[in-house]
Amino acid sequence: NQKTGAVEITAQNHNYNVPENITEVAEVTHVNLFDNTIEGLKYNDAPVMSVQHHPEASPGPHESAYIFGEFAKML
Repeated sequence: NQKTGAVEITAQNHNYNVPENITEVAEVTHVNLFDNTIEGLKYNDAPVMSVQHHPEASPGPHESAYIFGEFAKML
């Protein structure tokens, strides 16, 4: 988590990478510690956010559960 510095254990399975020039339109919120790919974004000029992992992973880790609250605040 780029904002808090917390390390979150997440379930993920993807083969896509977000280009680094995305920072022109969005703030990078999460970065993968293994391969340094972008894992989360919050757009600058729109109420849009995304993560490239599964915050709903259950009964697994719940470190990313706050993402649903942040999404609800944007509605």
